[in-house]
Amino acid sequence: MTIKPAQANPVRRILTASLIGTTIEFFDFYIYATAAVLVFPKLFFPAADPASATLQSLATFALAFFARPLGAALFGHFGDRKGRKATLVAALMTMGPSTVAIGLLPSYQSIGILAPILLSIFRFGQGLGLGGEWGGAVLLATENAPPGKKAWYGMFPQLGAPIGFLLSSAIFFILSETLTDADFLSWGWRIPFIASALLVWVGLYVRLKITETPDFEKVKEQKAQVKVPVLDVFVKHTKAIVLGTIATITTFLLFYLMTVFTLSWGTTHLGYSRHSFLIGQMISVLFFGFGIPISALLADKFGRANMLMTASACIFIFGLFFSPLFNSGNWTVTVFCLVLGMFLMGLTYGPIGTALAGIFPATVRYTGASLAFTIAGILGASLTPALATKLATDYGLHYVGYYLCLSAALTFLALWASRKSIQDGVSE
Repeated sequence: MTIKPAQANPVRRILTASLIGTTIEFFDFYIYATAAVLVFPKLFFPAADPASATLQSLATFALAFFARPLGAALFGHFGDRKGRKATLVAALMTMGPSTVAIGLLPSYQSIGILAPILLSIFRFGQGLGLGGEWGGAVLLATENAPPGKKAWYGMFPQLGAPIGFLLSSAIFFILSETLTDADFLSWGWRIPFIASALLVWVGLYVRLKITETPDFEKVKEQKAQVKVPVLDVFVKHTKAIVLGTIATITTFLLFYLMTVFTLSWGTTHLGYSRHSFLIGQMISVLFFGFGIPISALLADKFGRANMLMTASACIFIFGLFFSPLFNSGNWTVTVFCLVLGMFLMGLTYGPIGTALAGIFPATVRYTGASLAFTIAGILGASLTPALATKLATDYGLHYVGYYLCLSAALTFLALWASRKSIQDGVSE
């Protein structure tokens, strides 16, 4: 069998296929997060009091975080045994239809208890698809990258996060400005969910045009596929999965601190309106996007481990100044805090996919990188808004900053311990 060269996939096609998929996945993920607060408590959990309905709705939001590791293991299994291309298509076709189905789902008033049950099932499908999407998109980019440009190629899937966030925020902002509250609650909220079908079609078209990556072609030629990749990851690559997970935790913790927690605290305790705070967050996400390519360029020049450790050190310092910046009482300074935090998020998020891919061999790379990323998501994201709120309420905002400092320090130590494999990459 002849190994296909990287040139079999044109650069534009590789990068478009990796970017558009993660953009769709994160767009779908974020529109659910917005609707879970604004719409679902009223349409799918009306039998409960308003507070309980919101909590039940947010529980379905959290469900996806626990579905993501299952998606990582499931799609990682096939991605490491059958190939990256087919698995990426399957991941996209898991999350995309789940999102459209949510947009078409009848309310509790129409079908009763079946409505929240189906909502939970489709939400689980979203998480399952995203768990398999991210790792495959990163490998599609990095395994086709020429020497010296792995971080640059690997940052394109990462750009899907800020782009998806901006698209979801923008479409809900437009709907809220153009529709009455009654129309938005009746049918307007369904538009972004159903419209994602068009994005899925485009993503599917692009991905069907790509060929398999050179690294996996080499695995197939050598007949080196592992029978049970997830078992191999935990038994033979224990150090890599543990350190890779810890090295990624701060990425998630910082993001959900700067989005969910700041929005909640800023609008309830600092007196900012939701409208103005959302605009501030949209501005900060632009800097999140700017930070990603900057970090990729620096990672390729100075080393991925060096870039990530530098970013972690900067996040530690930011944690020390978080309270005086965020709680300044000055709107401009508060926005600066959001911008700075999200820019640092870009610096750590840009190279992390390439770094995780580098610490696992090609035989289990899809599974290993996906699991490290998704498990870090549970540890770094699921409890962050609640724990940060508890710390701020009981001890003050300074302790939220210290919480971030502790996470950054642990991440720095994990990066330092795995710096050689991150810097060089297993397959390089």
